[in-house]
Amino acid sequence: MVEKFISKNEKQTEELGLRRAEGLKADTVIALIGDLGSGKTALTKAIAKGLGIEQQVTSPTFTIIQEYSGGRLPLYHFDVYRLEDEEDMYELGYEEYFYGDGVCVIEWADQIKGLLPKNTIYINIYYGSHENERIYTIEY
Repeated sequence: MVEKFISKNEKQTEELGLRRAEGLKADTVIALIGDLGSGKTALTKAIAKGLGIEQQVTSPTFTIIQEYSGGRLPLYHFDVYRLEDEEDMYELGYEEYFYGDGVCVIEWADQIKGLLPKNTIYINIYYGSHENERIYTIEY
């Protein structure tokens, strides 16, 4: 199934993330794919907020993974941009996160596509025709 959503501003992106968070359950993996600055972290922040996480969410570019708790489910936020290859994910113990008790959101997920579970939700983010416009295609 594929859905399409067009966001004209950050508020609409937040609404998308809040709605996405409503139905999430443990061991959900969300793969975010989009260019630099397309809004992957902004969407992740909204998903965290929808899960009830009150901590400040930042991109884990240098740490690769950031863990957030205190919400309905824990959130494991990956940024795999700097990984050399999929093998680096084994060192992180990625399977414990992917098949664990929380929600995984992975920025630059196309870099580890071979490791993603079959039931992964893919969200592709594209720039729209206006400055703040983003087009989301959600496949699950």
